[in-house]
Amino acid sequence: MTSNLSHLLAIEPLDPSLRDELQHKIETRTKPPGSLGRIETLARQLGMIQRTTSPTVARPVMIVFAGDHGIANEGVSPYPQAVTVQMVANFLAGGAAINAFSGVAGLTLEIVDAGVATPLPPSPSLVEVPIARGTRNFAHERAMTRDEAIAALEAGAARVRHHAVLGTNVIGFGEMGIANTSAAACLMSRLCGVSIDECVGRGTGLDDDGLAKKRNVLAAALAHHEDAREPLDVLATFGGFEIAMMAGAYLEAARSHMAILVDGFIATSALLVADALAPNVRDYCVFAHASNEAGHRRMLDHFGARELLALDLRLGEGTGAALAVPLLRAACAFLNEMASFESAGVADRGDGGA
Repeated sequence: MTSNLSHLLAIEPLDPSLRDELQHKIETRTKPPGSLGRIETLARQLGMIQRTTSPTVARPVMIVFAGDHGIANEGVSPYPQAVTVQMVANFLAGGAAINAFSGVAGLTLEIVDAGVATPLPPSPSLVEVPIARGTRNFAHERAMTRDEAIAALEAGAARVRHHAVLGTNVIGFGEMGIANTSAAACLMSRLCGVSIDECVGRGTGLDDDGLAKKRNVLAAALAHHEDAREPLDVLATFGGFEIAMMAGAYLEAARSHMAILVDGFIATSALLVADALAPNVRDYCVFAHASNEAGHRRMLDHFGARELLALDLRLGEGTGAALAVPLLRAACAFLNEMASFESAGVADRGDGGA
């Protein structure tokens, strides 16, 4: 497995030698120790990711990957599959939440057709790299072949390389695909080793009967593919093309020493795949928020992660990641622009200050 992907999996661990230097810089700013709380730990993480004591937010990017899922044919979503292409058209027209939030955050927004069932009209805002026109129905067969999964990983990585050349050092990933919470739930169940009941949520708004049906369909699918255990096989069996491209994008972003903003349930399921392939990837991740989708908190616990925001979001699209960008800017600003006790002529505690 790794022979085909070895170039993507060569992710350097963070350099611990910078930790003390960054912590000294944090502690000598004109403030009581620890008084900026999580902003201080975020600043230290950004510095370690970027290998500098003066981290920046340079040309931040949000990539939204879109793809359709064969499992939608089992009625696991209250919305028809046609909504995927309709929402992608909305992204391209600038009318979605991620468009609005990207503007507020100063993000460059890119939309990627990873495998939407209906061909999209050409647009300067659209990158078209579809692996196929939607995945197969994993209730009956694998969602994609191993070669398709690898191609999707590579395609996601290629989009990150494109932005790395342009100077991006902060990146986030969003998604769109009807029934992709079903794919994410199965990935979570298999990769985290937990019951599907702990992973399944209402997605885009299932009622109680719909939720019960979704649980039953996904439990049967997991049993049908009991032999899919190795990370790439799990991805190929249950994943979507947009999820696979996100997983490849995580890997390449970490290889490129970028700070990665992790969004909600589906985006984190893609990180489960990337992490299973190359565990160092998680050190480059800033967990933007805790989704209101059932299962996301358990995913965060799997990573030992503390989210920056808890806003009861469950939209996807990368919206939670976009909302966290100002916090990264603030972390860099405090570290780089705030005076030290010495430069400001302010006594610190060791000088008899209050």
